[in-house]
Amino acid sequence: MSLAYPWLLLLALLPLLFLIRRHGNQAADAPVIPVGHWLSGLPGVSSSGQATPRWRQLLLLLAWLCLVVAIARPQHVGEQIQMPVSGRDLMLVVDISPSMDEKDMVLHGRGIDRLEAVKRVLDEFIDHREGDRLGLILFGTEPYVQAPLTFDRETVRTLLHESGIGMAGRATAIGDAIGLSVKRLRDRPHDQRVVVMLTDGANTAGQITPDKATEIAQAAGVRVYTVGIGADSMVQRGLLGTRRVNPSRDLDEDLLTRMAEQTGGRYFRARSLPELEMIYDSINQLEPIEQEGQFYRPVTELYVWPASAAVGLWLILLATRLGGGIRRKADDPEADHG
Repeated sequence: MSLAYPWLLLLALLPLLFLIRRHGNQAADAPVIPVGHWLSGLPGVSSSGQATPRWRQLLLLLAWLCLVVAIARPQHVGEQIQMPVSGRDLMLVVDISPSMDEKDMVLHGRGIDRLEAVKRVLDEFIDHREGDRLGLILFGTEPYVQAPLTFDRETVRTLLHESGIGMAGRATAIGDAIGLSVKRLRDRPHDQRVVVMLTDGANTAGQITPDKATEIAQAAGVRVYTVGIGADSMVQRGLLGTRRVNPSRDLDEDLLTRMAEQTGGRYFRARSLPELEMIYDSINQLEPIEQEGQFYRPVTELYVWPASAAVGLWLILLATRLGGGIRRKADDPEADHG
């Protein structure tokens, strides 16, 4: 335990100073605590010539000591706790155009669509990014911020799972998505800005070309990691039987590679769910920016206990004083006729 204002404990000496001053004067009233005339009306403080019982004097002194301790603000200071240190300001950019509905990812022997695979992998990825600020941008024909940068990973995860295919339109605006990401990151520390963009197609919409968006990201010091998702081949059933097709024929790998390399990032190719998991494991190995850790100690205020004790003691003194007055009045019948 510690005190916020330990020097206020000197107030506890005031009764002692008064007693020293009054020493030898036996005719004095009960030891009135000399902290001002406003105390003379408190219970237990005698302003008449009648002596105050010693037990009341002791209760009054104890109440005063409790009050002094309370105003000195006793506190319990807990163990040192390290505050979160941000390693990255990381914006997740996810394509939700209709092509993400292609069921060419396999989970436990059944086909799942690309967006479901992304959600499953990002669940674990988000768990591992403790200490980072995470944000989420979804894009199709237009990009929009689903979750601003935050330390609240659970909120980002929830908002990711609430996303649906086609919510942002039917086209793919890669350039606009990168541009919006840079805009959201530009006020953050320079060496911490990271974008992880996942798409399965080529740029087919938007006001900013991907190359222009890459230049903007490079100038702003934003590293862009791009992930191209989609199988290289799958069996498609039709009226004339089955045939093998390339479901990723629209994926512009040259563009995604160029965007990543020019900004200091890296391009990854995810042809299956295990590959996608390995890619996010690799991105998870990004070394965080070293920052000086900040610590704090939780403080619990304890002044309420001595303050309550002081009030309780004064109430006891008040009750005994009032009770004594009533008894004296009952024992003195002449007082009723005086």
